[in-house]
Amino acid sequence: MAEAHWYVVHTYSGYENKVKANIDKTIENRHLEDQILEVRVPMQEVVELKNGAKKQVQKKMFPGYVLINMVMNDDTWYVVRNTRGVTGFVGPGSKPVPLTEAEMRPLGIKSDNIVVDFAEGDMVVVTGGVWKDTVGAIQTMNESKQIVTINVDLFGRETPVEISFSDVKKMN
Repeated sequence: MAEAHWYVVHTYSGYENKVKANIDKTIENRHLEDQILEVRVPMQEVVELKNGAKKQVQKKMFPGYVLINMVMNDDTWYVVRNTRGVTGFVGPGSKPVPLTEAEMRPLGIKSDNIVVDFAEGDMVVVTGGVWKDTVGAIQTMNESKQIVTINVDLFGRETPVEISFSDVKKMN
């Protein structure tokens, strides 16, 4: 399978979140989770001064643009390109150009993969987040999103929960 890269998509101004939602919905409907891995609208914390009061707000880093981590092929290109609000990929002509490592670094996007010592069926303990100190067996692993699904006991029922690789440790 081809490798996924980050691409930049140009949208109508103000449609960034709507485009993200539409692409996420299409990914779910067409079962493209293994080809379109992540859709992001980069945000940054900004201090605004309104009526003499300082206020922390989230602002879009690149108004009119959405970042997509995907495997580029005819299907994924078609899905993204024909999403309502998308005007096209960034690149010369109709050929999308992936972002380089150097371009991604200031955006806080890390491409390093976490090497894990556990597999499906292993018992693990959660080391961080709201499920800290919870123990469970790994049901599924998603290498591309770097998450595991474990069943936890919630109100007397087994409930599947997704947890990041970095928040899980194999039990001895």
